[in-house]
Amino acid sequence: MKSALIIGLGRFGRHMAQKFIENGHEVMAIDISEDRADDAVGIIQQILIGDATEERFMESIGVRNFDLAVCAVGENFQTVLEITVLLKDLGCKYIIARATRDVHKKLLLRNGADYVVYAEREVAERLAIKFGADNIFDYVELTPEIGIYEIAVPDKWLNKSMVDLSIRTKYHVSVMAIKKQDKIFPLPHPTHVFEEDESVMVMGTMEDIQKIT
Repeated sequence: MKSALIIGLGRFGRHMAQKFIENGHEVMAIDISEDRADDAVGIIQQILIGDATEERFMESIGVRNFDLAVCAVGENFQTVLEITVLLKDLGCKYIIARATRDVHKKLLLRNGADYVVYAEREVAERLAIKFGADNIFDYVELTPEIGIYEIAVPDKWLNKSMVDLSIRTKYHVSVMAIKKQDKIFPLPHPTHVFEEDESVMVMGTMEDIQKIT
């Protein structure tokens, strides 16, 4: 179990907090708005109302005692940067910050953030890939070039095994799992024979995935 400090209780912050709690982790949240804090009371038990850019207030929380902190503040980049720098100065172990532009991401990484998320953009890109291709069911980005894609079994793979197809050599992708009737079977044996009622989770570039779908 980990402890997370969530700063900002807009939609992104609330969703992050809820997911942490659902996964059995402890969450403390901070927001400067009483209204947003009130809206999150049903989700989060520990909520503080205060200004996360104030050093004395943040010192009193004991930032260094949390496993990670998420700066989920909205559109004001100056505020996000101030909070990120302050978290770093106070000894925060791991900082996740939210950005809307590439230049903001670079500045945050240079000033204490360990990971920067483009909340709306990443969701939009995932949906665009998921719903923009008939045979791609889901997608998780690993790097800007590489992702894991859930795809329908290509017709040319049906009734053949990975050994028969020489998938990694011929198609330049790796089969991570098989999904059948909502059950996932990770790292299938190379002799597994692909069937029509399955989907396949493969890792590779979008270019290589498009060639096989």
